[in-house]
Amino acid sequence: MPEPVSVSVVHDTPPSVPDFTQWPSFPFEGDLRVKQLDDPVPVEPPRRGEGHRECTACNAPDDAYIWVGERWRVRAMDRPTGLPMVLILESRSHLDLGDLPNLLAAELGVMTVRLERAIRSLDGVARVHVNRWGDGSAHLHMWFLARPYGQLQLRGTFLSLWDSILPPISESQWRENLAMVAAWLAEFGGRPLAEPPRIQWQAPSSFTGQSPVEDEPTEGEAVSVIESAEEVPPAEEPGDEASAAEARGPRV
Repeated sequence: MPEPVSVSVVHDTPPSVPDFTQWPSFPFEGDLRVKQLDDPVPVEPPRRGEGHRECTACNAPDDAYIWVGERWRVRAMDRPTGLPMVLILESRSHLDLGDLPNLLAAELGVMTVRLERAIRSLDGVARVHVNRWGDGSAHLHMWFLARPYGQLQLRGTFLSLWDSILPPISESQWRENLAMVAAWLAEFGGRPLAEPPRIQWQAPSSFTGQSPVEDEPTEGEAVSVIESAEEVPPAEEPGDEASAAEARGPRV
């Protein structure tokens, strides 16, 4: 009679930590553990602008943007970010990347190069990373992330994570950068809507015995790339209406 065979049950274990955690650009250190991957869902939920979900970009007025043209618009976060500049290029038409007709596809290339040059012309910017994530919204939006000059640890694919970690730049510098990019784009057409910061005038008598006025810190947490409503997957079930918080897009 054959001896019984013992069977050992091996539970699923997360994979080992990948090599990129040792890269100088990886923002974290210490003990790390890879999350267990969830089971795939049978039907993916609709994005904003799909099914019964309203489109944030289509409902946004022009004054929510820093520059607007006939077929394209450029917007920023609603407050200063950790990077020198974070901007989003959107089409006016409710189309995703693969749905663009030839005219808009060709213009997308021109607008991408034009906006990259505008951001790269800012003082203190070394590189501009261009990204497209489309899990949050069905309306085409391209992200432009400026890497600070000399900050070699921020190079590469983790730049969007560093944006959430770095302290936000000053309000005045942020608004000045927005105005410069908008004016740069307006040289080729469209309307610039971002304005430079207002000068804080003081009476001559107030200069004596007072130190220069520092930029006041921005209240609240800075809205970053990975926290943007455009990229957060919807939490509600398909068919539910988006909440008011989700419907509010980043504004200048």
